[in-house]
Amino acid sequence: METKGYTQDGTVDLRGRPVLASKTGKWKACAFLVGYEAFERMAFYGVASNLVNYLTTQLHEDTVSSVRNVNNWSGSVWITPIIGAYIADTYLGRFWTFTVSSLIYVVGMILLTTTVSMKSLRPTCTDGICNKASTLQIVFFYTSLYTIAIGAGGTKPNISTFGADQFDDFNPQEKELKVSFFNWWMFSSFLGALVATLALVYIQENLGWGLGYGIPTVGLLFSLFVFYLGTPIYRHKVKKTKSPARDLIQVPITAFRNRKLQLPNHPCQLHEHEPQQYINSGKRQVHYTPIFRFLDKAAVKDGNSSKPPCTVTQVEGTKLVLGMLLIWLVTLIPSTIWAQINTLFVKQGTTMDRSLGSSFQIPAASLGSFVTSSMLLSVPMYDRYFVPFMRQKTGNPRGITLLQRLGIGFVIQIAAIAIAYAIEVRRMHVIRVHHIMGPKETVPMSIFCLLPQYVLLGIADVFNAIGLLEFFYDQSPEDMQSLGTTFFTSGIGVGNFLNSFLVTVVDKITGGGNGKSWIGDNLNDSHLDYYYGFLLVISTLNLGAFLWASSKYVYKRETIEFNEGCIELESKALEISPLGLQV
Repeated sequence: METKGYTQDGTVDLRGRPVLASKTGKWKACAFLVGYEAFERMAFYGVASNLVNYLTTQLHEDTVSSVRNVNNWSGSVWITPIIGAYIADTYLGRFWTFTVSSLIYVVGMILLTTTVSMKSLRPTCTDGICNKASTLQIVFFYTSLYTIAIGAGGTKPNISTFGADQFDDFNPQEKELKVSFFNWWMFSSFLGALVATLALVYIQENLGWGLGYGIPTVGLLFSLFVFYLGTPIYRHKVKKTKSPARDLIQVPITAFRNRKLQLPNHPCQLHEHEPQQYINSGKRQVHYTPIFRFLDKAAVKDGNSSKPPCTVTQVEGTKLVLGMLLIWLVTLIPSTIWAQINTLFVKQGTTMDRSLGSSFQIPAASLGSFVTSSMLLSVPMYDRYFVPFMRQKTGNPRGITLLQRLGIGFVIQIAAIAIAYAIEVRRMHVIRVHHIMGPKETVPMSIFCLLPQYVLLGIADVFNAIGLLEFFYDQSPEDMQSLGTTFFTSGIGVGNFLNSFLVTVVDKITGGGNGKSWIGDNLNDSHLDYYYGFLLVISTLNLGAFLWASSKYVYKRETIEFNEGCIELESKALEISPLGLQV
């Protein structure tokens, strides 16, 4: 295969034929993909960044309801990829799942643009008194939103993994290029988000919501056209297992059935295929690890059973998923912090002085552009300077390990929420000094005071958002990389649902009876500082849980064997770093 110039990882073209390494894949293929990602993120953030304002000013929902509805929709956008990834890994493959889902996504954007453009689909106002949205108006609006969520379910987990598939892990030069892939992939994502938060938010509030949603809809259609132009040079992974997720069920069941059997003294006595079988299939053999040892019984050889035991590779695949689940759990609180950008941070900004000059008012949601701006500046610095510098110090191709990258991001995020708390304490002090009570009174405090929390969250995301995407792709079993990537998306989704739950519970508890709600409709007469303080405490506790989970995690170690020899990946997986995080 290698002598003929074909890819070594067995990738094929759309018709199932082996592809030439020199004419397919790599960055020349990814160039067609990143355009879609930029326009899709522009569409998503064009909706998400200002949705809380649309719900309160156009559909006339109260603050808690609008925050809850934004979080529920955002959560759905990030949760549905679990279904899309399963369909891709089990049935259609990444390319065709993406194709169908992207059309659904576009239909949702067209419906949403129609909804916000037609007067009959919006509640009316007479002499300053606004009617509540009718049932039909609400149904049509939320049907449009959740159609987008369904479409995102098939596009989000498959487009990034499809991009990573364009690099051959068994070609040293391509593997080195792949180290930077997720950094620059997210760079294109941030670029789309920047356009949304700077331009689209302003257009929505000043030129019309229909135009503000129509522009990204057209952009999305254009990006799909560009995506399909690259079809001849795309590489496609061959599905090597009929049902990749089957091992997740089979291994625990077999381990339970063999629970009374004695484990052998050495792991080499557990059941495993001969190396030749892996050579013939092109699959990767996963090395034994000493964690979750109760699952090892699934690979115990039992001469009295008619059912064959699982292989060590199957068992290790299940262990990988359990290990990732442990890390996933400690990413939920950071995702909850991220959810504040498009909800409470925006509402907080609407109360402050947003004037720039004598006539221009800054849309509160536009401050989200500073998150993306700091990301766009930080990604090249991270990739071009930080990684090479740390690579010399540690010898790690990534500079630092994936979990160390996440840990740094979580620490920066805690600093951001601490600053948000301090700024809100200051805002409440100014309110008391100036005796401000009305919900529409402007607090004499510049909205730019919020910049530090936005900028820090942007820098934090260069570490934890990109790091999480790469971690879950890299550590997933070979046949479940689309499904594995949904650990990243579902974590964000559950974080949004968690924030929705917390906001609702906190409002009911603190606003019950004659109490003053921490998150009332009138933020000038609430205690948002208390809620930020609560988030700061649980974020700090969660960091401790992350450090513990990281100390227990063991990285994946794989080999793939060819007739010419053996290549081992992640060979330094079991060393322990000074930070307590696995190398």
